[in-house]
Amino acid sequence: MAISFNKRELEKRKEQKRQEKQKRKEERKANGGSGSFDDMIAYVDENGVITSTPPDPVRKQEIEIDNIAVSTPKKEDIEETTVFKGRVEYFNPDKGYGFIKDAAGTDKYFFHISSAPASITEGNKVTFELERGKKGMNAINITLAS
Repeated sequence: MAISFNKRELEKRKEQKRQEKQKRKEERKANGGSGSFDDMIAYVDENGVITSTPPDPVRKQEIEIDNIAVSTPKKEDIEETTVFKGRVEYFNPDKGYGFIKDAAGTDKYFFHISSAPASITEGNKVTFELERGKKGMNAINITLAS
């Protein structure tokens, strides 16, 4: 069932909506014009919490720019040569590569025959160091453990 209104009723409703909108606008102005720039400013305190009050200048601390570290430490600063122990889990002498399983965990590391002794076979206990390769960590400086 369609409800039809005549032209006068439609114009009367439009005028009523305009008056209500104008009334709301005047009320906003009378209430201090909320939405001003000062009402939108937020501050962050020393704990990272957002507040509406500005920070206290008495509690301000001076920070030296040279003490701020923006990047990660250089590789040579953090890299230590650590010797790991493990067992040769797989070795293919025809292709010249294999995998060593770390004795301290479940990690397996790729190695190439160029960084291992020629007499290496599957099941040998070895000591090795790690180096970052293209696809992950690689075992290098492999020696047979006694």
